[in-house]
Amino acid sequence: MNTRGRLVAAGIIFVFIVYAIVVQQYNIIVYLAGALAYLLWSHLREGTVYLATQAFHRQDYENTKKLLAEIDNPDRLRKGRRNFYEFMMGNIALKEERFDEAEYHFQLASRLPWRKDYEKGMVLVNLANINLRKKDYERVVGYLDVAEKLKLTARQESIVEKIRTEVNKHI
Repeated sequence: MNTRGRLVAAGIIFVFIVYAIVVQQYNIIVYLAGALAYLLWSHLREGTVYLATQAFHRQDYENTKKLLAEIDNPDRLRKGRRNFYEFMMGNIALKEERFDEAEYHFQLASRLPWRKDYEKGMVLVNLANINLRKKDYERVVGYLDVAEKLKLTARQESIVEKIRTEVNKHI
């Protein structure tokens, strides 16, 4: 649910709370207050990352960027959402050729927990690519070494090999 949807839902719940107070149905107020608290919690800890992830998978980068911009303070996101936030922000910055900003977001994403090795592997491959463009071959080798310790997909392994071949040409 995006921020606007949460505000509309919170307004409706608030109206029902006022109505429940008027008709003195205090047990319903507890349930409504719980729903309101969940909306607040989900806004702070979940944000619009899930919707942005769906837009990102559809390659709708403008909508992804808009949804991620709705998140006021990414530090409040839970770790399971923050990693995807940073990954998508890094990819958007990379697409817009803002390499320093992309590297910043990917480095944050690499420090956060990932459920699957290949997800973290994609972050490390992006970091290696960025540093290859910067011609910082020492860092590229470091990222590739860490990535090779993970269980990667066949496609990621081929990308790692291509990057390693390119680095070996310059070392």
